[in-house]
Amino acid sequence: MKSKERAELRGDAHRLPVLVHVGHQGITDTLTRAADEVLRTRELVKADISRNLAAPVSEVARALADATGAEVIQVIGRKVVLYRDNPELKWKDGVPPWR
Repeated sequence: MKSKERAELRGDAHRLPVLVHVGHQGITDTLTRAADEVLRTRELVKADISRNLAAPVSEVARALADATGAEVIQVIGRKVVLYRDNPELKWKDGVPPWR
């Protein structure tokens, strides 16, 4: 992904609500399935990493991205933005589904 595309996604993600919460147990099968479903329907997702999780946020973000086949767009504090393109998802009038 080009840096200009990544910058545009970061801008779009700024106003997104958090839809995935990574708890103290870390990346579980249930969490992976839930994140996968949200990525399938929204493409761009903001996740929140629990303060009780001992692992570094960047490692958790990378592990979640690997588990779901997504790309890490941004990590700020304990917030992570993931993106996975879904060619089957229909955009209405050229507007992406996360807007």
